Amino acid sequence: MVSVGTVVWLSSELMFFAALFAMYFTLRAAAPEMWATESAKLNVPFALINTIILVSSSFSCQMGVFRAEDLKPRRTGGLFNFKEWGMVEWFILTFILGAIFVSVQAYEYTELVHHGVALNSNAYGSAFYMTTGFHGLHVAGGLIAFLLVIGRAYIARNFGHFEATSAIVTSYYWHFVDVVWIALFAIIYFLK
Repeated sequence: MVSVGTVVWLSSELMFFAALFAMYFTLRAAAPEMWATESAKLNVPFALINTIILVSSSFSCQMGVFRAEDLKPRRTGGLFNFKEWGMVEWFILTFILGAIFVSVQAYEYTELVHHGVALNSNAYGSAFYMTTGFHGLHVAGGLIAFLLVIGRAYIARNFGHFEATSAIVTSYYWHFVDVVWIALFAIIYFLK
C-alpha cells in the first residue's frame, strides 16, 4: 500500500511540474528575444557537471535499494570495500551527491544574480528560478527523507521488510526528482 500511495502522490507531483513547464513555455513564447538574451548567461558546462552529479546519485540510490531488498542495512566489510556496503552507506553517498547538487545550484544562483538574472528581474528570471527552485526544494525534501531512512535503519533492532519498503519508496521519489531534472536541464539549458 505504501508503494501505491507513493506512486499516486508522485503522479500529483508530476502534474505540479507539468504546470511549471507550461508556465515556462508560455512565458518563453511571449518573449522569445528575452529568452535568447538571458539564456546566453547560463553556464552550461557547469550545469552539465552538476547534472552528472545528480544523475550519479540515482545509481548510488539504486544500489542502496538493492541492499535494502537483501535486508542488508549496513556494510559487512571495510569502508572502501564497496561490494560489502549496505543500504546505509549507499544512501549516505546519495545524500552527499544530492547535497553537492543543491550547493552547486545555490552557487549558480548567486552567479546569475551577479549577471542580472534575478527572480524579479524579468519573466525569464521568474521562470528560471520558479522551475529550478521548486526542483531544488524537492531535492532538499529527498535529502531529508534519506536521513530519516538512514536513522530508521540505525534505530531498528531488526531490519526487515517494513524498513526496506521505506527505502524503496524513498528511491521512487529520488528517481522521480532526477528524471524531472533531466527534463528541466534539457529544456532550460539546451532548447534554443
